[in-house]
Amino acid sequence: MPRSLKNPKKSKRKNRSSKEEEVSPSSVVPSAPAKVWQPGVDEMEEGEELQFDPSAYNYLRGFNIGWPCLSFDVVQDSLGLVRTEFPHTLYGVAGTQADQQSANYIGIFKLSKITGKKRDLLPASLNNDEEMEDDDSSSSDEDEDMGDAAGGNAPVLQIKKVAHQGCVNRIRSMTQKPHICATWGDTGFVQVWDFSSHLNSLAESDAPNNRDGTVIKQTPIMKFGGHKDEGYAIDWSPVVPGRLVSGDRNKCIHLWEPTGDSWKVDSTPFTGHDASVEDLQWSPTEANIFASSSVDGKIAIWDTREGKKPKFIFKAHDADVNVISWNRLASCMIASGSDDGSFSIRDLRQIKDDSLVAHFKYHKKPITSVEWSPHEASTLAVSSEDHQLTIWDLSLERDEEEEAEFKAKVKEQVNAPEDLPPQLLFVHQGQKDLKELHWHPQIPGTIISTAADGFNVLMPSNIDVTLPSAAS
Repeated sequence: MPRSLKNPKKSKRKNRSSKEEEVSPSSVVPSAPAKVWQPGVDEMEEGEELQFDPSAYNYLRGFNIGWPCLSFDVVQDSLGLVRTEFPHTLYGVAGTQADQQSANYIGIFKLSKITGKKRDLLPASLNNDEEMEDDDSSSSDEDEDMGDAAGGNAPVLQIKKVAHQGCVNRIRSMTQKPHICATWGDTGFVQVWDFSSHLNSLAESDAPNNRDGTVIKQTPIMKFGGHKDEGYAIDWSPVVPGRLVSGDRNKCIHLWEPTGDSWKVDSTPFTGHDASVEDLQWSPTEANIFASSSVDGKIAIWDTREGKKPKFIFKAHDADVNVISWNRLASCMIASGSDDGSFSIRDLRQIKDDSLVAHFKYHKKPITSVEWSPHEASTLAVSSEDHQLTIWDLSLERDEEEEAEFKAKVKEQVNAPEDLPPQLLFVHQGQKDLKELHWHPQIPGTIISTAADGFNVLMPSNIDVTLPSAAS
């Protein structure tokens, strides 16, 4: 049955939808009333088929770089701080999880000639049922790395592969110098790399490359083996260029300070958690403040000027806190995702009292990624092992009168669950075992996600695009 839903929410009321990777965008939607299918709640009956509504996306495309990737990051570029018009180009780095240690690599990739539906700029049209026109409705399967799409020709995928010792647990690109990337390997080493030559090479051409799978051998510019166990937590400071923290399964966090072309890593770690450190996030505004989350269910706030113990530490969830995200537009807010499928938002100004702002238990399996939108302070995206990527807008509230008016207008009734949270803006499905997601910082409303079966690039049609006055 189809899995799309018209969602009557204030300000953001276009399509909520989800996507199954095996279904073609040109599939015919049955005339029977649509039903919203919920993983972990509903079961598939014999003969039933999941479909998605292409009108719910301004763009949707799958691709892969070879082996599955547990982690990736968007590489910021010089093509414009805020870009809203197709065609788009994006860059990224990703680390593989190969079946043999020696087969792993870091993929530096470029996706260009991304063409989809024209996007509305605020103020958006009040006609929520009006479908947007495609800039280019034709499709192409010439690129063997590209999956199905909701519109536009297949983009061009280019990849450079750099050998990496062991699987890549996490990879992060430095905001101020995007060609500098740090990797956490399952061999227990944290390494820093300079990918400037590869990025420059990708920028100079739009031709697909690396079809022969050539893996380049490159020496990292820094390799730290002081952690006593492998880890997943790593983050670059958005305030101090080159400042880095890395955390491990042995409950330790090390601070990296830039020294010219290298780094000095403090041999005395920050300690305070009772179990593995799972994620780290620097404050978006304070140079010396960072946060950590742990398997012990706690979140800690640290000040590098005040010793090696947490400034604050508090119980955040009843299970492992897998991931955290510090809101860069509202720096008092931090989001966290747990192993029990819940995610929470807290106000750090109330950290000594009751800091909980919201708590959601929509997902049925562990949260694998959570990230605030870089363009909308109230919006965040969440991925889970239940194979769903969800987008939430905390500013939305249920309006029963508006919902009744909306239902009276729609031509096709949708059997929507009554218990869906009003803040749930969009549901994306079709990827298996979602691992990590990132909003593109320069292309508003665009999310890239990685899973066991590859990457998706998606632009939901109900995510508003706002042009700031100083946009370039």
